[in-house]
Amino acid sequence: MNLASDDIELIRQFKLTHLREKAFSAILKKYQKQTYWHIRRIVIDHDDADDVVQNTFVKIWENLSNFREESKLYTWIYRIATNESIQFLNKKKAKLNISIDDLAYELVEKLHTGNYFNGNNIELKLQEAILLLPEKQRLVFNMKYYENMKYEEMEAVLGTTVGALKASYHHAVKKIEKFMRLTLNQKT
Repeated sequence: MNLASDDIELIRQFKLTHLREKAFSAILKKYQKQTYWHIRRIVIDHDDADDVVQNTFVKIWENLSNFREESKLYTWIYRIATNESIQFLNKKKAKLNISIDDLAYELVEKLHTGNYFNGNNIELKLQEAILLLPEKQRLVFNMKYYENMKYEEMEAVLGTTVGALKASYHHAVKKIEKFMRLTLNQKT
């Protein structure tokens, strides 16, 4: 996987002490928005997403000097963001002393009561269906559906084979279709 030439230059500048802050600001500007939305789709709540984004970019600051450039910069950032998001949800689950399934229902509740969701009813039901997926399927679905990420890129982020990722996506789509059919049929 080749790094984009501007990412290579930003990493080079970051490794130079006198250019570190400027380079990091450029990386932040380039990747902050898409990182926020990646995290937001995992943790749902806006305030939680802001906290996880901050933690993610702190980790990036602390570790960018050691980045081996074996993957694309954004893939590396997504891997950190995904791990930080999962770690955040696990801490939340432990703090609330609830199961991962109960956490999913709590996230669905936040989706319904949150101030930051402004989609229509179909979008709300889609988000609810996504939240009820098992964690791996939810991550894969979000990356493929919303971010149009290639399976090879997801493989680098999640450390799972392309075949397993394709299977996870397929199962996620089937579960979402079933949920949407049942939900929409209940309305009529």
